[in-house]
Amino acid sequence: MALSLAVLALSLPACEGEAPKTALSYTADAKKAYEAAMVEFNSHNWIEAQTLLREVKRKYSYSKYARLAELRIADSDFEQDKFSDAIREYRQFVHDHRSDADEVTYARSKIADAQYAQIGESLFLAAGEERDQATILDTYKELRGFVHDYPHAKETARMRRLLAEVTSRLIKHELYVARFYLNKNNFEAAITRIQYALRNFARPPSNLPNSAAEDDLGLEPEALLLMGETYLKMEKWGDARDTFVSIMKRYPGSSTVVPAKNYLDFMQSKGV
Repeated sequence: MALSLAVLALSLPACEGEAPKTALSYTADAKKAYEAAMVEFNSHNWIEAQTLLREVKRKYSYSKYARLAELRIADSDFEQDKFSDAIREYRQFVHDHRSDADEVTYARSKIADAQYAQIGESLFLAAGEERDQATILDTYKELRGFVHDYPHAKETARMRRLLAEVTSRLIKHELYVARFYLNKNNFEAAITRIQYALRNFARPPSNLPNSAAEDDLGLEPEALLLMGETYLKMEKWGDARDTFVSIMKRYPGSSTVVPAKNYLDFMQSKGV
């Protein structure tokens, strides 16, 4: 379709004093202009590169180089830490060029990267549990969407790692809030936050050996242990017992198995 439009456009009469262009010369000129812009891009001269890339879009809109120029403009904003602008440009590309599978996959991955970059390393520090989670939640949704839509893409392994980190951050926040409520003896609110974390962010338990590293288990065992402790304070003995037993059965490699067993032994000794 694009080629036929280009041929149609090039078949129109040339402006006075301008030689008619053929489809081949049009493509060759587009390629040359794009490569000139990429010299500036690869030299990290972002402003100059974007100026030239916009000219490629304007003058050669029927060529593939116009589409590539759109991506490189967004990439330039990304490299300058203009993440909001980059996200907007990548999203526009996805909207306008849905049939360009490889380029759309790339644009989607860069949207996720830009969302992640907006979180900032400071939000992953311990004190970050108190911070607003809106940006992190948006990043979680973007990463999860990419992994779901492109399970076999070359970027997916890296996206899964980022998703695990962001998911951990979201669970930590919910557990932080749950502990706050627990310290205030607001047990129902604490249980609600833990259940929310497990329902929305927990990974399905895997058949991990007892020697599995704790990092491989995620934060689900910690969330369940806190839930069991809260049930104990509420004197909901049956719920507490079920929760501790669940830890031992589902996460045998977790360090939370020891306190879970100790709580079960304590309950048995008290006859509850």
